[in-house]
Amino acid sequence: MADSSTPTSPAAQEFIIQGLTSDGKQFRPSDWAERLCGVMSCFGQEGARSRNAHLQYSPYVRPTVLGGVKSVVVNQSLRDIEPLAYHFVVNFAKDNDLQVVDACILPEREQKKA
Repeated sequence: MADSSTPTSPAAQEFIIQGLTSDGKQFRPSDWAERLCGVMSCFGQEGARSRNAHLQYSPYVRPTVLGGVKSVVVNQSLRDIEPLAYHFVVNFAKDNDLQVVDACILPEREQKKA
């Protein structure tokens, strides 16, 4: 990401924080993605929680594994919903020298008829 507050691609709706530092080393601790997403779990859709609900990741900040690398997918909508939470996530990546890439939507391939 070129700037800590704006994506490099205007079409990107999400960006991915990868568990790799800028020099390619794996980020520790190994559960960093789950920890970060756990902290951000309170930023979800209104009414999605009940008194007896279990921990549920936010739809705006969710852990994943891409190419064998633990990562966190961050939806740009978080910036509008809660700017401080958005900047917290962006600064986490920056402070820990993590690689950040814009997510993009790939066009669906047409299926060939048999």
